[in-house]
Amino acid sequence: MNQQRTPLFDMLQRYASNKTTFHVPGHKNGTVFPEQAATYFQPLLQIDATEITGLDDLHAPEEAILEAQQLLQAHYQSQASYFLVNGSTVGNLAMILATIQPHDAVLVQRNCHKSILHGLELAGAQPIFIAPTYDADWQLGTSLSTESVAQAFADFPQAKALLVTYPNYYGLAQQNIRDIIAIAHAHDAVVLVDEAHGAHFTLQQFPESALQHGADVVIHSAHKTLPAMTMGSYLHIGSARVARSRIEYYLQMLQSSSPSYPIMGSLDIARFYLASYIEETPLIDSIETFKHALHTIDGIRVLEAPVYCELDPLKVTIQSTNHVSGYALQVALEAVGIYPELADPYNVLLILPLAVTDYTEVLQKMAYAFSQLIPETMPTVHYTPPHTTMLAMSYTQLHTATTEFVPLIEAVGRISAEMVTPYPPGIPLIMYGERIVDAHITAIAQYERFHGGEQLQQGLLRVIK
Repeated sequence: MNQQRTPLFDMLQRYASNKTTFHVPGHKNGTVFPEQAATYFQPLLQIDATEITGLDDLHAPEEAILEAQQLLQAHYQSQASYFLVNGSTVGNLAMILATIQPHDAVLVQRNCHKSILHGLELAGAQPIFIAPTYDADWQLGTSLSTESVAQAFADFPQAKALLVTYPNYYGLAQQNIRDIIAIAHAHDAVVLVDEAHGAHFTLQQFPESALQHGADVVIHSAHKTLPAMTMGSYLHIGSARVARSRIEYYLQMLQSSSPSYPIMGSLDIARFYLASYIEETPLIDSIETFKHALHTIDGIRVLEAPVYCELDPLKVTIQSTNHVSGYALQVALEAVGIYPELADPYNVLLILPLAVTDYTEVLQKMAYAFSQLIPETMPTVHYTPPHTTMLAMSYTQLHTATTEFVPLIEAVGRISAEMVTPYPPGIPLIMYGERIVDAHITAIAQYERFHGGEQLQQGLLRVIK
């Protein structure tokens, strides 16, 4: 197929010339819009359309959207590919609900995104969590080992699926992904991969996509590294083990019946950009030059991949060598107008563009920012979960249980009735239904921002009564 085509975006361009609209949305191509906001929104509002003649229908595509998704499928060499307008979250939910039945045992990488856990809860599954390898330099869980996956299937041969996060948020992609997928398939389990941060992995200068190694469903957040709008994502079916009709059923159920045409148009453009991208060494050279310059800034260390992982070149993680937390590094950068992707107690993550960039001015600002930092007391405890764990109660039991709030110190030994998730990166520290241990409480104090933890700011956790 001609990857230079942008069928949906082309149709939106034609639509933008139409000035008489008697259909939703109510801004009428931007003609009804507050003046103070029009400057920012007006160009985009001209293509913020609905399912009128010529613009097709995401939930029953026959024209431009169908062709755009076929081009997406051809580029990623999948069996079927779909546009997602509700982020990778909706893709994670759909792939789980389409493949997992109530009470099915499912093996899950412990450092997964919270949307994976929400999908398992909605499916009524029995999750069994496999701890990732913990890396002392990065101070976080990285990827699954082949041995841990093999042992988990030996212990739980009834498992119907394996859910993998590849790469992790920091761009670490395990080199054994093909072996892990093969182990799961040997046990007749489907492999569902949250590859949100790997939409650009079709390029040769980067790790290979799990699709190339036999994964059954793969989710991509196109907006994370490709030129797509926020919430623009892809879902790919990689094998006949997964019924296309089931995926489509849940995508129609979970996605808006009024999908955003600007988001879908940007997904068409993002695929075009990736397929048209000319792989040249200047991109990697410019990134390596940037990282080398970072090394020369006093007090900064740039992390490299562990031996068992590849590192996405677009992800650059830095640490202080002068006892300064990741949060303090983030504050210092933001003070000079540089906004990183995230900070955690130890690290700051920078996500670079998929384009050659001159970082001279940025490096000057960073050097100044770091020269102003004052050493502080660094956290010293990181919670590392056991090799394989299960929830203390099933989701069915949790939904009917009586709960109460207790002080953090009194929560140890109790079963959590809420999910506590540092955000970003959105990886739960305490799972809904998990038995709380001392290390959970110690680790909570290291983080600054959470999703969940309804009364965490008051020093209280909701637990099963």
